[in-house]
Amino acid sequence: MPAPSLHHVAVLVLEGAKPLDVGIPAQVFTTRASMPYEVRVCGAESGLVTGGDGLSYYVAHGLHVLEWADIVFVPGYRFPDRDDPPQAVVDALIGAHDRGARLAAISTGAFALAATGLLDGRRATTHWHYTRALAAKHPLVQVDENVLFVDEGSVLTSAGAASGIDLCLHILRGDLGVAAANHAARRLVAAPYRSGGQAQYVPRSVPEPLGERFAATREWALHRLGEALTLEALARHAAVSPRTFSRRFVEDTGYTPMQWVMRARIDVARELLERSQRSVEQIAADVGLGTGTNLRLHFHRILGTTPSEYRRTFAQGE
Repeated sequence: MPAPSLHHVAVLVLEGAKPLDVGIPAQVFTTRASMPYEVRVCGAESGLVTGGDGLSYYVAHGLHVLEWADIVFVPGYRFPDRDDPPQAVVDALIGAHDRGARLAAISTGAFALAATGLLDGRRATTHWHYTRALAAKHPLVQVDENVLFVDEGSVLTSAGAASGIDLCLHILRGDLGVAAANHAARRLVAAPYRSGGQAQYVPRSVPEPLGERFAATREWALHRLGEALTLEALARHAAVSPRTFSRRFVEDTGYTPMQWVMRARIDVARELLERSQRSVEQIAADVGLGTGTNLRLHFHRILGTTPSEYRRTFAQGE
């Protein structure tokens, strides 16, 4: 199988840019043997850009890099609700999108995308502290304050800095498959997959100390996907009632327990399709879905494609 084509990634650093938001896409997509990406960091002009939190950035490139990029990341920046980015930045983002580039905002970078009008009529998110400001400043944007990231195809937005990692891994999964995204997550020592629909935060007056216990149950389940996993079995492992388990699980992951199990099974099936020659029937048995027909049904429902089409897209060594 030929090597995947190189993707060009631009990280657009605006005045007041936040350090973590800049560093995440630059590090995740940095060029290496396992990652067919080339990253260039740019600003409205080349040279020194004053950042936020006491840091500044020297960028080697100006806005011409957006003419080269396949993906443009806009990191979050301070005081996004005060003024729009310079018109030259807005025009360059629109031009990149018109040429077919994907635009991806981390945190308050969503305000820069909203200034282009490309989010009008679309769902988007930003850091929870700024969701109301985004909705007020850009009322045509369908702001969702209860998610980690939103993928609208050619425009993607994410919440605070940590969810920028989730967005980057989501893009990797779409570009290169589950195995590559999991490899990148291991390198980052990050969770391999968090649902975009997971809540940014869940306010509680008295936190319930179940986070580590539930994480242990998810890990336990991942090693038993080929077995019959039920809500009762999961709750029993976590030592709570099924009702409590279901409620807290949705808060923690954005999915019901059985939805999460199904997606975990589909993820393992994806990786087996990418990295092995096992048949669809064999993979269905491996991941606890019983038959190839059942696997095909859920695979198409969740991913919108068939196992065979997916294998042709991502399988290695064929």
